[in-house]
Amino acid sequence: MKKVLVLCTGNSCRSQIAEGYLKHFAGNKAEIYSAGVETHGVNPRAIATMKEDGIDISGHTSNNVNEYTNIDFDFVITVCDNAKERCPYFPTNANMFHYNFPDPAKATGTEEEIMEQFRVVRQMIKDYSEKFVNENL
Repeated sequence: MKKVLVLCTGNSCRSQIAEGYLKHFAGNKAEIYSAGVETHGVNPRAIATMKEDGIDISGHTSNNVNEYTNIDFDFVITVCDNAKERCPYFPTNANMFHYNFPDPAKATGTEEEIMEQFRVVRQMIKDYSEKFVNENL
């Protein structure tokens, strides 16, 4: 079974959303993990926006990438430039992928305006995740 790691800065928004969608689209074709170069906890707005699309990530945890150094990943996907730059070396032959998604946690405005930014990024990550699974798993 293929193993996929999604890596972000704080493992709170983008990587959590990607983990949810990759699990959804991959089904039993892969084991999906997410981590951060830091841990910031799972963002409540990320949980809420995923729930709107029928995916429950409320049980996810925020994990540090160092927790997974003993796993031989087939794919590592960085979802922000900061994580790509700070990604530790993995003693693996993993195929590396990168896409710099905007950080919805940095959105400003009213609660509705902020949630709309989460929805926009959620859709970008959903589309990316579906394409990734179709092309690689």
